[in-house]
Amino acid sequence: MDYPIVADILEYRTLAKLKSTYADGLNNYIMEDGKIHTTFNQTITATGRISSTEPNLQNIPMRMELGRRIRKVFVPREGFLFVDADYSQIELRLLAHMSQDQRLIEAYHTDSDIHRITASQVFHIPMEEVTDLQRRNAKALNFGIVYGISSFGLSQDLSITRKEAGEYINKYFETYPGVKEFLDNLVNTGKEKGYVTTIYGRKRPIPELNSGNFMQRSFGERVAMNSPLQGTAADIMKIAMIGVYGRLKRENLESKMILQVHDEILIETKAEELETVKQILEEEMKGAASLKVALEIDVHWGNNWYEAK
Repeated sequence: MDYPIVADILEYRTLAKLKSTYADGLNNYIMEDGKIHTTFNQTITATGRISSTEPNLQNIPMRMELGRRIRKVFVPREGFLFVDADYSQIELRLLAHMSQDQRLIEAYHTDSDIHRITASQVFHIPMEEVTDLQRRNAKALNFGIVYGISSFGLSQDLSITRKEAGEYINKYFETYPGVKEFLDNLVNTGKEKGYVTTIYGRKRPIPELNSGNFMQRSFGERVAMNSPLQGTAADIMKIAMIGVYGRLKRENLESKMILQVHDEILIETKAEELETVKQILEEEMKGAASLKVALEIDVHWGNNWYEAK
């Protein structure tokens, strides 16, 4: 039997959350100059990513359209635009580089739609016959593998049986055997040394790997698989930010870097400097690391953060 009130309750909870956390919550942080000033932290996250607190401007909703509209309240100064540059699939590209799996590297070299290629190879069907559903499943696989997803986790994400999910994961590793070997080596090295590292040598201790508790040990294995990837992505972003900041200063631009959200940089850009800022972002973000798979970015701009993203 259908109970319409359930949908109403869920909608109410969503709206109440948006109002209390963002509409009312952010309003409390508006300073005398009419701006919100967040605090960025360098050493709080275990992955090495920069975090934002009081308020957290990195958790403004993205997936839900109603939540995304909150970004419309973030506007630049008069005569300025927001330019937003976001790394495209940086952790997947790092997986190809760090695992040195030739098939995955080749997939990035031959086509931009990595999810369609993965669907074609994992499900053994021609590219042109890949359905939207198969592509979505392959996308969940691609990103799930990066986070050490289990057959149970994948089955929940895709609403399929655990057995089917396990078969998907096995097919993925058959398709990209270098990825399987790389992830296994990360776990084994982590158990042996007690930590894993990024490409740049930054360490993430993982004592959970040697825990007698199965749940803790499984958590440690997922961390061991993901930390070198997410951590390296964080390192590359910091290198890119230093490069972008330096160029803005050296070229005496009025545009300023005002926000960083995971794989994304937001620049308050003087309208006349738009093309220059776009070029700086392209050059500095793509050139922040030299990998077997090229770094790519998506750049958008607009009169508020919503339009720029």
